[in-house]
Amino acid sequence: MEKGKLEQPPRAVSCNGYALEEKQPPPPAPSRPLEKSRYSQGTSSQCLDNWKEERTRSEEDNEMNLPSLAAAYTTILRSLGEDPERQGLLRTPWRAATAMQFFTKGYQETISDILNDAIFDEDHDEMVIVKDIDMFSLCEHHLVPFVGKVHIGYLPNKQVLGLSKLARIVEIYSRRLQVQERLTKQIAVAITEALQPTGVGVVIEATHMCMVMRGVQKMNSKTVTSTMLGVFREDAKTREEFLTLIRS
Repeated sequence: MEKGKLEQPPRAVSCNGYALEEKQPPPPAPSRPLEKSRYSQGTSSQCLDNWKEERTRSEEDNEMNLPSLAAAYTTILRSLGEDPERQGLLRTPWRAATAMQFFTKGYQETISDILNDAIFDEDHDEMVIVKDIDMFSLCEHHLVPFVGKVHIGYLPNKQVLGLSKLARIVEIYSRRLQVQERLTKQIAVAITEALQPTGVGVVIEATHMCMVMRGVQKMNSKTVTSTMLGVFREDAKTREEFLTLIRS
């Protein structure tokens, strides 16, 4: 190293615009290789392929980790200047811990859990749309909610999915720490991998508490994201039909 020059530290890997911690060990290798989705081109595989992972939490994990999670909330209360021993807060750490486990219960489920016996052979090739699916999720940057509606459409290719399962897919991925852009993509890719339809379109409209309660504090702002795959991306007429129907 030349005299007078300082060695530059290695740059952290970026994911969703946020730098990962330096010296962070690489994630453990999966037990079996994961097939790379053909729809993930141009997107960080480290971020997008998370939807394919096996469940990372179980009911037994919830029971085992509840005391440490509650203790963490006790520390938070104390660090905020509160007295965790006062009457109104005595049970708050436990309540907050169990609530957080519920808010993130998507880590306990996989797509295969809900799609068994829900895919049907059907000679139907017209658009199927389920719109205004309620969505509640937690922003992974601030751990505050973002809430909104999900609209899903697909063109079947000899197979259809039970309508309630579309809402269940939304539930699995929204009940995790998320960013809206990734959530939109995960839902669309999951439906594509399950049904192999001619095309899939997903639109999410949401209000983010990190913009409403803090930061710019814009009460009426909404974030709209979309993912179009297959014919929904390639054919403008099909895409416009989908967008028109979800607005009606």
